[in-house]
Amino acid sequence: MVCLSLQAFGGSQTAATTASDASPVVDRRYRASHTFGGHRPPLQRTSTQLRKSDTLRSVHNRLGRLDRIYVRAPIYFLTACTAQRRPLLAKQDVHEAFIRVAKQGLAHGVWIGAYVLMPDHLDAFVALDAERVNLSALMKSLKNVLSKKLRERGVAPPHWQKGFFDHLLRSQESAGEKWKYVRENPVRAGLVAHSNEWTYLGEIFALDYRVERL
Repeated sequence: MVCLSLQAFGGSQTAATTASDASPVVDRRYRASHTFGGHRPPLQRTSTQLRKSDTLRSVHNRLGRLDRIYVRAPIYFLTACTAQRRPLLAKQDVHEAFIRVAKQGLAHGVWIGAYVLMPDHLDAFVALDAERVNLSALMKSLKNVLSKKLRERGVAPPHWQKGFFDHLLRSQESAGEKWKYVRENPVRAGLVAHSNEWTYLGEIFALDYRVERL
């Protein structure tokens, strides 16, 4: 289950949202201030919820392996690369444009979590309300915004490779562990000695993958 703490990127900047602004796809029982990949306390269930759980458990007994309720707002890991892997993205103006459009995503059912802007590609964790937006529309919009900033700087197109890579995070995977790997990309590329020295990474909304077992 995706949970949002509405923790703004960078500490000193604040997202223009409050807890009441969040989409109904978010389970408010888990709203908290933990960072990406953090842990949540066990569910505190009411008697009504327990009765529902008993009913669902009965269904589980009949249907065997169908033992999970899957989230309505799953988390995806996305990668988009520049055309011919040109080093275009690790720039302050591009980074600022990315943060602005990421914060605006809340109004459209999109939550961008942790991300890294590398010179030639973008890695990001994203949750979305599939009834309001799809991944292709999201990536088209994001690419267009960053391309506009590049054109303003006089960078000639094409700016992006066609398409993008997406990977749906599943219950057996740890989003936190994946983020630990991704944030080390600047170190592996020899751009910095430590990941916290890389300016072009952060977290817009704190996302937490959770699947409630019956």
